[in-house]
Amino acid sequence: MPSGRRLDLLDPTPFDWDDADLALGLARTYRWGGHSAWPLPLSVAQHSITVMLLRRAAGRGPLSPLEELRELLHDAEEGLLGFDAISVIKPFLGDAFRDLTRRLEHAVFLRYGLPAWDTRAHAAHKRADRLAAATEAVHVAGWSIEEVRRTLKIRAAVLDADPLALHYGCTPWEPWPPALASERFLAELERLKHAVQRAPA
Repeated sequence: MPSGRRLDLLDPTPFDWDDADLALGLARTYRWGGHSAWPLPLSVAQHSITVMLLRRAAGRGPLSPLEELRELLHDAEEGLLGFDAISVIKPFLGDAFRDLTRRLEHAVFLRYGLPAWDTRAHAAHKRADRLAAATEAVHVAGWSIEEVRRTLKIRAAVLDADPLALHYGCTPWEPWPPALASERFLAELERLKHAVQRAPA
């Protein structure tokens, strides 16, 4: 890790990285196999903030800081692994890969004190995640809506407005450079950690 810590991928612990390591790992891990219609690929760090904002907007009431933190960290194990498997190849990676990612996810949940997903919260998360995926496929990877429906089997609507553009004032749907993605992810992580600490028990 850039911090000098050592992460054993086969036996991870919650103490094997610091927040900056995670932010940088997610900023350098790319969605869509690194393919993009833009000059840069889309990082998992940027995607993670998108999902958090979509989940926040879709809630019937405000999310707690801990719920927002869980949304932000929903793909954190990919930043530790440095790999985001395209959905269509995941079945070919088998049970051993699923076990590896579960162990990393468990270490993340322990480090940040995240509660396990319950059925309702996970369903709401998956709706936001699929909405982000469908929209990224069109606006970032250059797919048609029909390809999203046929290949990804995602029926979610494709957004026109980019929640990140509304939040940061950036160019809609443009992937961020790794340094900027890392900086923004780390800022959100620190904000939410402090909010969780201040929240009443």
